[in-house]
Amino acid sequence: MEVVEITPRGGPLVMSMPHTGTGLPKEIAARLNAKGRELTDTDWWIDRLYDFASAFEATTVKANLSRYVIDLNRNPGGQSLYPGQATTALCPTETFDGEPIYDEGAAPTPDETSRRKAAFFDPYHDALARMIERAKVRHGFVVLYDCHSIRSVVPRLFEGTLPTINIGTNDGKTCAKALEVAAFTACKAQSDFSFVANGRFKGGWITRHYGRPDKGVHAIQVELAQSAYMEERPPWTFDETKAGRLRAVLRSMIGSIMDAADRHLRPAL
Repeated sequence: MEVVEITPRGGPLVMSMPHTGTGLPKEIAARLNAKGRELTDTDWWIDRLYDFASAFEATTVKANLSRYVIDLNRNPGGQSLYPGQATTALCPTETFDGEPIYDEGAAPTPDETSRRKAAFFDPYHDALARMIERAKVRHGFVVLYDCHSIRSVVPRLFEGTLPTINIGTNDGKTCAKALEVAAFTACKAQSDFSFVANGRFKGGWITRHYGRPDKGVHAIQVELAQSAYMEERPPWTFDETKAGRLRAVLRSMIGSIMDAADRHLRPAL
């Protein structure tokens, strides 16, 4: 199984999909318990939800392996992005609900974590960095849109029910203000879905690591509540009717972001 699947296109938009994969190397799958094999914390169907990427000439970089193998959106040095709040490790050993995912005594050791980083984390980020640089060279800037979703209710991670659309720019540090405003304004123009900017999810490691507005790289994370497009329980069924409504809002939001990027970021001829 390929670690990363790249679909290169010609526009200045790069869409990262680090958690939609469900692949498991045999030696890891054999050590997961029943809860682990459910892959509960997958960003289910994100590639299907964003099947309109080609309309924006967006390059997509998609992980094929499960986040339970390695979390491609965690700081590889182990530092928490949300100090004081519950989170999971680079190589997760429990679900978002705090339930173990490995058979007793079978969790990865520090040495194994290092091997997984070299085998799985590094290739994904090498690919993503190449695609970011490729778009930047072509256009003078790049918009990195990091695609995520999560169950709408996860008490260990946040109180109550999560807003449907969660825009993260690390409090405005990872992209030009005009892009954040464009995303938020597009959300305000619709009435079907709740939304917030820089609430519980301010942008993970990908957004914070690559987002360098002063270097022409503008990163935005969008975390979606899965209740808006699928069933939030096994077998995690995609709901095309619900997804169609959400997809329309996402298309509008991305269109607004890219229009703002064209106006404010494109170098003058």
